Amino acid sequence: MSERLPVLYQKKPCYDILFSRSFAELWQELTALGYENRRICIVTDSKVDAIYGEEVLSILRTHSQEGSSKAVKYVFPEGEEHKTLDTVKEIYRFLIEEGFDRKDLLLALGGGVTGDITGYTAATYLRGIDYIQLPTTLLAQADSSIGGKTGVDFDGYKNMVGAFKMPRLVYMNLATLQTLEDRQFFSGFAEVMKHGLIRDAMLYEWLLEKMYEICDRDLDVLQEMMIRSCTVKKLVVEKDPLEQGDRALLNFGHTVGHAIEKARNFELYHGECVALGAVAAAYISWKRELLSMEEYYEIRDMFVPFYLPISIENIDPEEILRLTKADKKMESGRIKFVLLKKIGRAVLDNTVTDAEILAAIREIYYSEEDTCE
Repeated sequence: MSERLPVLYQKKPCYDILFSRSFAELWQELTALGYENRRICIVTDSKVDAIYGEEVLSILRTHSQEGSSKAVKYVFPEGEEHKTLDTVKEIYRFLIEEGFDRKDLLLALGGGVTGDITGYTAATYLRGIDYIQLPTTLLAQADSSIGGKTGVDFDGYKNMVGAFKMPRLVYMNLATLQTLEDRQFFSGFAEVMKHGLIRDAMLYEWLLEKMYEICDRDLDVLQEMMIRSCTVKKLVVEKDPLEQGDRALLNFGHTVGHAIEKARNFELYHGECVALGAVAAAYISWKRELLSMEEYYEIRDMFVPFYLPISIENIDPEEILRLTKADKKMESGRIKFVLLKKIGRAVLDNTVTDAEILAAIREIYYSEEDTCE
C-alpha cells in the first residue's frame, strides 16, 4: 500500500513524497497535479533508461492518447562526469526543439545525478519550469530528491553551480531498490544512516536491529526505513529550506567525503565517501570529548555490516585537506564542519582546525606502513 508524506515550504504545503511499489499510480498523480494536457519530458541516463525508460514512457503515452499531452524522453550518458553544464545545455536544446514552454513538465527518472541535473534545468529553463522527482536509487530516495537543492559539478568540484527549486512531487517506486547493484544500494544506505546519526537516535538503533532485513531488501522493511529516513530530511528542510542554518547538518560526513570523491576522480561511490567522511567527523567529535571512545568505535564499525568502507588507501592526506578548502561549505574562510554532540544530535562548528581535520583523515587512511605494523 502506498503512503504519503507532505513537505512544507515556508509553513505551507509544497509537495508530497509518495512511497509506492510500482509506477502504476504515476498518471493518477500527474492528473491530480493538473499535467494531463501538458508536454512531459522524461530526463534519464542511459543505464536507468534501459531498465525503466520505456515502462514510464509507455505509461505516459498510453494515457496521453486520452488527452492532449505529449510525452518525450531525453537520455544522457550515465556517470558523475556528465553532471555538467554541457549536459544541461543539451537538455535546453532538446526542450526548445520540442517546443516546451513554462507550463510543461520534466520528470527526473534516475539517481542523484539525474535528479540534480533535471532540477537545475527546471530552475533555469525559461526562468522556471515544473519538475517531478522519480528517484530510482536509495541515495536519491533518501537524500537528493528531497528538499529542492539542484546543481551540477564544475571542473570536478561537486555541485558548485546550482539553484533551489522545489519539485511538485517526489514519487518513490520502492521496488526499484531491488534492482540495484549491491554496491550502489549500500552506497545509498550511508545517507539513511546519516539521518539517524544527526537527528534520530531511535532510527539509528532500528537500522542496526533490522540489519538483515535491510540487506535482504525486504520491501516492508525498506518502506518503513524510507518513511523514517525521509521524515528526518523533511523536518530539517522544512525548518531551513534555503540552508541558512540547520539544513547544513545534512552535510555530516560530506566535507571530507567530497574531497575524497574528487581526489579519487569519482571512482568511489558518493555514499562510500560519505561513510568515510562520517567516520572522520565522528573521530573529531570523540577527540573533542563530545562522543565517548565507545560511541566513536560503534559509529565507525556499524558501517561495516552494510558493506561501507571505514578506511581508504591511495590518498594523500594533505591533498584531501587542501580539497576540503575548495568545498562550497566554506564560510568566511572557515569550514562549517558538522560534528556529533551525541548519537542523534549533530551540531555545526566553524572552529575545526586544519590539524584536527588532518588527524581525522589520517585515522581513515590505510597506508603500507599500517600493513607492516
